[in-house]
Amino acid sequence: MEQAEYSLLHRHRVEQELFPASAKTGMGIVVWSPLAQGLLTGKYDEGILEDTRFARLPQFTQRLWTERNVQRVKKMKTVADDAGLTRAQLALAWVLTKRHLTSAITGATRVEQLEENLKAGEAQLTPETISLVEELFPSSAED
Repeated sequence: MEQAEYSLLHRHRVEQELFPASAKTGMGIVVWSPLAQGLLTGKYDEGILEDTRFARLPQFTQRLWTERNVQRVKKMKTVADDAGLTRAQLALAWVLTKRHLTSAITGATRVEQLEENLKAGEAQLTPETISLVEELFPSSAED
């Protein structure tokens, strides 16, 4: 079993190395941070607020907080709205479409977040929605 960071913003290693290994060996993959420390939820659209992960954990902020990422997350809202989902639900539902994954650790800190996240398990993403999201967040060696 492998436990790796994986989200729309951090795809390359998992997709290029772990998915092929899983297909060959049957290895299970559990991923963490599918919401990119909350960035993919839209909670940082207006900046970094006190008492958030980005305020407390600069190692994630330095790696994930870029103008490009913030703008892509804002554009993601239209795709999520069209699918009848929140951005958090869309990001989680996308992760759950990956057949090589065994599980995803969401890291919800409040009951409301957990309730919202659980709805992602019921979402049925269309191939068009998946394509739109992956166009916004392409996999690259730099993620």
